[in-house]
Amino acid sequence: MKRTLVGTVASDKASKTLRVEIQRRFRHRKYGKIVRGRTVCHVHDENEEAAVGDLVEIVEAPPRSKTKRWDLVRVVRESDDVTAEAAAISADSE
Repeated sequence: MKRTLVGTVASDKASKTLRVEIQRRFRHRKYGKIVRGRTVCHVHDENEEAAVGDLVEIVEAPPRSKTKRWDLVRVVRESDDVTAEAAAISADSE
């Protein structure tokens, strides 16, 4: 069984590559406080269908490069965040 994870696209600047962040919450071992952590995965997106802010499902894959070891399965929910779209448009115009 290959692992599947759900995370948010943090960056789509590279060609056919996404930077996906998986958020998690856990109890600190010593102090017991609930803290937030994140795992960053580099994902292969062959058709470049995901954008910044989208919720995506990814699956483990054989290594494609030094850091890229995940494949995009599907876009679970597209982003409706106006600021992410505005940032993407302003980055394209520069």
